[in-house]
Amino acid sequence: MKLHELKVYQRSMDVGELIWALVSSWDTFTKDTVGKQLVRSADSVAANLSEGFGRFFYKENRRFCYYSRGSLYETFTWIEKAHNRGLISEPDYEALRRDLGVIVKMLNKYIGSLGRKNTTSEDILPPITDDH
Repeated sequence: MKLHELKVYQRSMDVGELIWALVSSWDTFTKDTVGKQLVRSADSVAANLSEGFGRFFYKENRRFCYYSRGSLYETFTWIEKAHNRGLISEPDYEALRRDLGVIVKMLNKYIGSLGRKNTTSEDILPPITDDH
């Protein structure tokens, strides 16, 4: 399997791009405070999955998946702060929360699968849908 075939990675990349698009329209002060933190945490989800995927041992991969999960929860915090401060609309906020919730489930299943024999991503991860 290749990294780009991993559905949790694909979904994480998609959410990172959605967040980038939202933040890029903010004013300079907002981008420099909340925006940078939000983009960094969202991008870190896929980046840590990528780094772990490149490790030789599954235990190392799992460790980077835990980092990814930490960044995912940090992203929840930053979107909540952005919403509370009027930077993200209610529909965008709810959509991002749903997307992040799906990624949490996918990531937990992926972590649980690491080290198991004869397990593929199709066996453990739900398909990506276009309804984000």
